[in-house]
This record gives sequence, C-alpha cells and structure tokens, in this order.
Amino acid sequence: MKKEIHPDYKKTKITCICGNVIETSSTQQDIHVEICSRCHPFFTGKQKLIDTAGRVERFHRKFGDYRKKQGGKDAGK
Repeated sequence: MKKEIHPDYKKTKITCICGNVIETSSTQQDIHVEICSRCHPFFTGKQKLIDTAGRVERFHRKFGDYRKKQGGKDAGK
C-alpha cells in the first residue's frame, strides 16, 4: 500500500434514533442513522411504517385506501 493516500481509520460510534449505539471503526467520526438492526422491521418481525416526508399520506391521498375499496379483509371470498 502506498503511504499518505489513504484516509485515517479511527474508532467511531454509530447512533440510531431508537437509542442503539454501535462502536466500530470507520473513516467518518460519529455516524447517525435512522434505522439499525435493533429496530428494522426485517430483524424485529414487526411491521413498522417508516414515513419519510409524508410519503404514506401522499400515497393514500393519491390512490386512496385500498382496504376501503375492497370492503375489508374478506371481500374477495
């Protein structure tokens, strides 16, 4: 490896909005994330709508709520 061309690799803390703190090494100092493995729906098994900038409400306004149009859960039977 050539010297003087690679960035410094230092200890850093990754902080999630749920409060989870992960200590690792990175070229960046103190990283803040919105979702981590402790609160992500794939890992927790719980469905959680993550709404950034009102996208879910905008979708419902544009296309409506599909559940109301189908008449509930058993509408197709």
